[in-house]
Amino acid sequence: MTPELTMLACTLVLALVQILLPALFRTRETGTAYNVSARDGEGPPVGKITGRLQRAQANLFETLPLFAAAVLIAHVTAQESALTLYGAALYLAARALYLPLYAFGVPVVRTLVWCVSIAGLLMLFWAILFAS
Repeated sequence: MTPELTMLACTLVLALVQILLPALFRTRETGTAYNVSARDGEGPPVGKITGRLQRAQANLFETLPLFAAAVLIAHVTAQESALTLYGAALYLAARALYLPLYAFGVPVVRTLVWCVSIAGLLMLFWAILFAS
């Protein structure tokens, strides 16, 4: 498996973590009985950390399909290069760092880290569209 595909697999593990974390925090807020119920009624308000984790998850899921598609296109078309390697690494590292920054409510730095993840995506896009 190529390094880019390995980083895609690691990003999928990160996505699973980002599904489980808000669920665990929400269960702590609502209790297990509510969580396993049909949840027809409204539960208690979402807590601060849980809300941040949910927003971080939504943010990852906005760009994850783009990242996955770019990595797979690079692989299928045999366009993997230093640019795809560094782009995938930047994306994964930034997304992994983004989660705790968001959970702990760190402003500005969180946004800069998000920009780094977008730079990683742009590197992948450049590699598959213009570098050959």
